[in-house]
Amino acid sequence: MTGRRGHGVRKDLIAGNWKMNSTHLEAIQMVQKLSYRLDVADHDRVEVVVCPPFTALRSAQTVIEADGLQIRLGAQNCHPDAAGAHTGEVSAPMLAKLSVRYVIAGHSERRQLFAETDAIVNRKAKAIIGAGMTPIVCVGETLEQREAGDAEAVVAAQLGGSLAGVDAPAISGLVVAYEPIWAIGTGRTASADDAGSMASFVRSTIGSRWGEAADGTRILYGGSVNPGNIAGLMAKDDIDGALVGGASLDPDQFASIVRYWL
Repeated sequence: MTGRRGHGVRKDLIAGNWKMNSTHLEAIQMVQKLSYRLDVADHDRVEVVVCPPFTALRSAQTVIEADGLQIRLGAQNCHPDAAGAHTGEVSAPMLAKLSVRYVIAGHSERRQLFAETDAIVNRKAKAIIGAGMTPIVCVGETLEQREAGDAEAVVAAQLGGSLAGVDAPAISGLVVAYEPIWAIGTGRTASADDAGSMASFVRSTIGSRWGEAADGTRILYGGSVNPGNIAGLMAKDDIDGALVGGASLDPDQFASIVRYWL
């Protein structure tokens, strides 16, 4: 499906990261309510993904498949190993068996609260790709790093470390989410110009290493995205969608974000 700006294979993608919210019963209701608010034309234009917590994945999968919904299923994290003595962890092959299409890797909360390094994110990204799914690799700077003028250097280092050893075909199908840490769950949002500039930097950085594969990489913005700011963000050429947090828990708000052009 051609993207809105003639980007060939790059179709817009709006992903909802529910974080540690919703029971499996609530997930069923949320997915159903979201489906009622979207139509075929919306799905033709935008790929819609929901990322419930692990305990709700099976229930979300069941309603999506039983009702023939076009909503895609995503997961919020995975362990880099396929199996083993890792109590409490979930592997990429386990997620793939639940028809999960996308897995978030290296969200800022994982990096900050669980000390995930670029090397760990890299292992997870490779595991996700190896299991036949698509990673949504997150990068982004702190407020202190931005104010010090280091935002691009930080993001470039995160890209280099998180994507090390990934081949060009995988890069072309990859999703990268730029999420400035200072805008996650704070109500603050990078200006559309700042977000667009960083998205362009991300694409050029990937292009400098993987060449034309960067043209297929979808770049999302994440950080307090809401119905009021999504249109301005999506107007930027190198922003192909959004990784939505709190607003994705409200089907009405999330549907309005998906239908940003109206």
